[in-house]
Amino acid sequence: MIHFLVLVSQSGVRSVWLRHGLANFKGRLAALEAKMASDNNISLTEYQVQALERKKLDDEVSGEIETSHSGYLGSQDTFYVGTLKGVGRVYQQTFVNIIPKWPLPSCTR
Repeated sequence: MIHFLVLVSQSGVRSVWLRHGLANFKGRLAALEAKMASDNNISLTEYQVQALERKKLDDEVSGEIETSHSGYLGSQDTFYVGTLKGVGRVYQQTFVNIIPKWPLPSCTR
């Protein structure tokens, strides 16, 4: 039997991780959960089980919310901007769409 030694650089490993969406720990845990869902015969190490349990607890504590579409969940606030001569008081109403997190300000009178 012949064995070959293959050396891979750190940047080579990182580029493979990036290509498969595994660049951070959260991405690797998500991939592990997906693999567990598709293959029931997978055996996990104690560290992997602890990491999955910790991720589940973190998701519950941080209050992650799944919404069906953009604009379904948002945050709104009104600010007093000032007074314009001939116009009167000006307020800024700001709505932040939670999914893309892009603010959509509008000015009203």
